[in-house]
Amino acid sequence: MKNKQLKRVIIALLIVIGIVVESCGSLKQSVREENKTVPESYATVNSKPLDTVNSAQLNYKKFYNDEKLIGLIELALSNNQELNIFNQEIEVLKNESLARKGEYLPFVGVGAEGGIEKTSKFTRDGAVEENLTLPEGKAFPEPLGDLKAGLYSTWEVDIWKKLRNGQKAAVNRFLASQEGKNFLKTNLVAEIASSYYELEAFDNMLEIINKNIDIQSKALSSVKQQKEAAKVSQLAVNRFEAQLLNTINRQYEIKQKIVETENRLNYLTGRYPTPLERLSNQFIQTENDSISIGIPSQLLLNRPDVKKAEKELEATKFDVKSARANFYPNLALKAGVGFQAFNPSFLIRPDSFIYNAAGELMAPLINRKAIKAAYASANAKQLQAVISFEQTLLNAYVDVLNQEAKVDNFSNSFRRKSEEVKILLQSINTANLLFNSARADYTEVLLTQREALEAKLELVEIKYKQLDGKIQLYRALGGGWK
Repeated sequence: MKNKQLKRVIIALLIVIGIVVESCGSLKQSVREENKTVPESYATVNSKPLDTVNSAQLNYKKFYNDEKLIGLIELALSNNQELNIFNQEIEVLKNESLARKGEYLPFVGVGAEGGIEKTSKFTRDGAVEENLTLPEGKAFPEPLGDLKAGLYSTWEVDIWKKLRNGQKAAVNRFLASQEGKNFLKTNLVAEIASSYYELEAFDNMLEIINKNIDIQSKALSSVKQQKEAAKVSQLAVNRFEAQLLNTINRQYEIKQKIVETENRLNYLTGRYPTPLERLSNQFIQTENDSISIGIPSQLLLNRPDVKKAEKELEATKFDVKSARANFYPNLALKAGVGFQAFNPSFLIRPDSFIYNAAGELMAPLINRKAIKAAYASANAKQLQAVISFEQTLLNAYVDVLNQEAKVDNFSNSFRRKSEEVKILLQSINTANLLFNSARADYTEVLLTQREALEAKLELVEIKYKQLDGKIQLYRALGGGWK
């Protein structure tokens, strides 16, 4: 009989072990399938496998190699007015969290009171005073003084952790504000870098236009000489001169953009307009290194706006707990010790010693609509925070994908446009030679010069967009605040 029971137990154990092994196998399979669903854009950059390193973990001083740019960033992080205003908001939230912490601790104070009172003899207090025995030869003072000195204490016993949860909510909002500051710093660093490279781009555009003005001026002189030799008409001279004036006019627009960009950079650094040093001659040769995106979960660790939304969600959780505690009884304790007498000479005596202690337990019974409304509002705000967190996370994910595509597309565009510029520069020389040998019309020369000018300006603009894509991808990954 015992052997049969033992066999049954062994069979049952084997069945259980089999079920466990099978479930573990299915769990591993499901994990593998989940890993396969990781977006390819987060798995590769430039068709190369990625490790868990994320470029956002780099300090901005290592990410940007331009000393002039780093100097502007450091100046902005210390002088920017918006950032300094936000620092004071953080101080306010910090003090609020400290105040909330003090609410669930006992309040102890020291005080003194003094006053006089004339009591009617035909009242209870007056009759008591009439019967009070005083030392011989002493009259009962009239009016009667009242002096009191001692310690008092009040304490709302936080049975249901209403006050503690309120304090935790305040702490999380304080932490959220710090992440908000980091998010502001990330955007500020990105804006400084973007404006800096934009300023260098405008400098290069102005240099290109000035060089083209020289080329077109020489071409105009050559056409005038040919007109004097009756090789071309006045129409050709007018067309060349009009193109020259058009190019000269374009430089004023670029100069205005340079002034505005410089002033914006000075504003971001918290100073009045000052000439800015930059390395514009190295703009086209600026390296556009690849950026490691890492894995999606690192967005939670690096992006300050995601961490800010997470802390705000955590704060609403404690708000709900604190609002729910309002339905429960509230216990308050009061106590005091000290001395009281009608004359200072009697104040510090054993017979003048007084004390009191009281407890108060109250719970809402009727008309709890206000409490219910506050609790419902807390729940609604928590749900709102959940949706906001999901929205922030989705926005971060899409932002990374957009900026990654921007870097790749404009890198390819820059290579193609560079080839186009080389061809058009060769075409200018060819068109001039053909025109001087009367084998090409002057309109071909004008068209070639205009196309080359536009292509060179577009090349500079594409280079800026390529660098800006790198800056924005660094920002999207959560870099720049440290």
